[in-house]
Amino acid sequence: MREPSPPPVALVTGASRGLGFALAAALATRGYHVVAAARTVGGLEELDDRIRAAGGSATLAPLDVTDAGAMQHLCRSVHDRWGGLAVWAHAAIHAAPLSPAGHIDAKDWGRSVETNLRATGILIPLVEPLLRAGRGTALFLDDARGGRKFFGAYGATKAGQIALARSWAAETARTGPRVVIAQPAPMPTATRARFYPGEDRARLADPHAEADRILTAAGL
Repeated sequence: MREPSPPPVALVTGASRGLGFALAAALATRGYHVVAAARTVGGLEELDDRIRAAGGSATLAPLDVTDAGAMQHLCRSVHDRWGGLAVWAHAAIHAAPLSPAGHIDAKDWGRSVETNLRATGILIPLVEPLLRAGRGTALFLDDARGGRKFFGAYGATKAGQIALARSWAAETARTGPRVVIAQPAPMPTATRARFYPGEDRARLADPHAEADRILTAAGL
């Protein structure tokens, strides 16, 4: 009797909360083994409980995506254990407090650049060989809000991330990996609550429903 094939592997960076959490949970229900990377251990443990309760499987990676050495080790471990990736969903962000451009805090600016832009530039070369091996798909989330008042730090660095992803998509259109850039609907996440305190959250999209919509549209 033939042994069942192992499940495809999905790496989700920024998996401990918000849309990243929802994407990781949704990927698990679709038959992927999820490698969940984030700094918040409690959020990862909650995700693991949810995935296992639904009959899925996950590997938790409590680390910071801005730690290049840690991400290199993680990607090497993925290669050694599974040989490649079917999906990389990149949801890790730093949401700096809203501020006029002339009053952006230097530490918040630095953290925004490190997380939203520099880490992406480091991760793409690390993940690309894994996605090629697994004939996989990279998924980015475009909510840059570029040019809006007070969104300078977040908007500039997230727009830079998406510009990098679009270049990668154009470069690999024929050779792979496939790069998909989705535009999420507004959701009642902690990040949005920082940007829009007091907003009527009942009118916003459910993150888990939005995760399903995005994955279905991406053919995942």
